[in-house]
Parts: sequence; C-alpha cells; structure tokens
Amino acid sequence: MAARERAQVSRGQTAQIPVIVLAGFLGSGKTTLLNHLLRGSGGTRVGVVVNDFGAIEIDAMSVSGQVGSTVSLGNGCLCCAVDGSELDSYLERLTRPSVGLDVIVIEASGLAEPQELVRMLLASDNPHIVYGGLVEVVDAAEFDATRERHPEVERHLALADLVVLNKTDRVGETDRERLLRSVTGLADGAAVVSSTYGRIDPELLFDRRPKTERLGQLSFEDMADGGDSPWEGAHNGHLHAAYESVSFATRQPLGPRRLLDFLDRRTEGLYRIKGYVDFGTHDPHNRYVLHAVGRFLRFYPEPWPDSEVRGTGLVLIGTGVEAASLTKELEACRDTEPQEPRDDALWGVLRFVPEAE
Repeated sequence: MAARERAQVSRGQTAQIPVIVLAGFLGSGKTTLLNHLLRGSGGTRVGVVVNDFGAIEIDAMSVSGQVGSTVSLGNGCLCCAVDGSELDSYLERLTRPSVGLDVIVIEASGLAEPQELVRMLLASDNPHIVYGGLVEVVDAAEFDATRERHPEVERHLALADLVVLNKTDRVGETDRERLLRSVTGLADGAAVVSSTYGRIDPELLFDRRPKTERLGQLSFEDMADGGDSPWEGAHNGHLHAAYESVSFATRQPLGPRRLLDFLDRRTEGLYRIKGYVDFGTHDPHNRYVLHAVGRFLRFYPEPWPDSEVRGTGLVLIGTGVEAASLTKELEACRDTEPQEPRDDALWGVLRFVPEAE
C-alpha cells in the first residue's frame, strides 16, 4: 500500500477532520477558488463554513437546497452560514460521524481577521478536528493598491501557510515576477502558488477520496463532465497551480532529534507533510502518524498493526521544492547508530502529541 494511502488508513483511528481557513480581501477570488475545490473534490465530502452565505454566491449549479442555515450542495457536501460565535457549534455538528465529511473549509469574510479564526481552531476542544492550514488568496492585479489601502495584508501573509497569487493573467510577466518575489518575501517561507480563476489542484490542500468510494447519488462533477474529474488532464487548455509531491520510505528507524531538526528548518515552499514514522528502539511499541501544515505540527502515536512491516513512509507536498534535496535531508535523519532507549529521547516528539494521546 502506498505511503499516502497508509497514512489515510492510520489516521482513521483518530477520526480527525482537517479544517482549512480560506482568507483574502474582497475581490481576491476566494469564492471562485472555493467553487473549484467543490467541483474538483472527486469523492471527497467537503464541509464549507462561511461568514455570510449571501455574499458567497456559491455556484448555483452546485447548490441543491437550503435548510435553515445549512446548505446541501449537489456533490453531497454541506455549507453553513455562521458568525464567529457560532463556529464551535457548527464544527461540532459537521464533525459528527453521521455527517461523514472528509475536510472542512472555513471561508472568511473579506474583512475578517484570519488570525482570530486560526486561534479559535487551535484553541478548540473539539477532538474531531485538526488544523488544516491558513490559505491566503491575493489578487495579483490589485495587490499594490490593496497593500496601500490595507497594510495589514502584510501581517496576513506572514501568518499564511499557503498563499495563492490569483489573477496572474491580468498582469504582465515582469509585474508577475515582481509580485511573486514580493509576496514570497512577505509570506515568511510559506508556499506560494500562482493561479488564474482560482484554479488550484484540491490535492494541494487535502487528500481526495476516490470516486469509487462514493455511495449514493452522483456528484455534481459526475453529472457535469460524464464522470471524469475536472482536474484530470487539466493541463490541456486550463492553467492551474501546480505542486510537487515527494515520497520517502525507509525500513531503518529515524532518530527523533534528527527528524525534529529537519522539521524545524523546513524547506521554503514545503506546505504539507503526512505519513507515519518509526523511531525504532526509542519507542518499540508505537509508530507515529505525522501531520504537518505550514508551521503546525502534530504526532499521533498508535500501536503497530500486527501484520505491518515496520518502517517510515512520508509524503511531502509543496511548491518549488527539490525532491533530491528533501530526500537527502530525510535520509540523514536515519538512526545510523541506535543506542539503548533513553527516557528523554522522545521528549521533543511528545511535545507535539495532543494531550488526549
């Protein structure tokens, strides 16, 4: 089984749903990007939480009906219109097993403080959610004017885990390169992708469930395009933001301190890391599921499956990353000289284990 698939299976025990914050000033293209995520979700069930449903204008073709403040989308997804004070209650409802969501996207209003939404998520007592990253959408054509009117955009970019430089088709090549350098500098090492019409591959943000796993009615994209994902062959005539994916696997245990050092100095543009880690004699009873988004890091210890061959399997996703360099750095994390287990060997790792674990 591939590392990506095994990571998904192993995380099933924790039953945690990634919650992504989608932010950006008015007119940046958040709604367009959100619609593309919904259309390209495949068999994945996406929950959407918005500050003001009337302002969102989610594609009418995707909406099948509205009940109170919860909207049922044509692809089996849900949308809620809430304010900040209601967020916890809606997350509680959306994360119930009976709802069956795979990922939740919170679309912040154009004037919202993304820092507050991130803080609320990180401080949440809901055991069924995990932080999925802050995605900041930037209008390339209006960035200079927006920065002048709203200097706080610099702070928003510094907090982002992923920046989408949108509407790049509206600026010339020279300006595009200048903007990319400027935004990358303000983003403090976060991954930055260029896009037009909000087109980014959903796989950059979350793991898509294969359509074959969907039960019940056809999804919206099934009806719209005959069953082929709108992202399959998307390079043929449609520009969308690309990303790089690097896989790493080894049966040799990793050293806890070496891995943490690698994670602390993560390569610029590296957005997500997922998979599982074997620390060998440092903890012979558990493997550790790793979930990292931007600066956010968590480890989830779980017993080794009886029939599982021990080892480490990781997938790293980002933009502008060099596969050979990342692989070399991870190979250097191998525990080449295993020593007797020490009580403090895993202290650094345990700092990133949720208290419930």
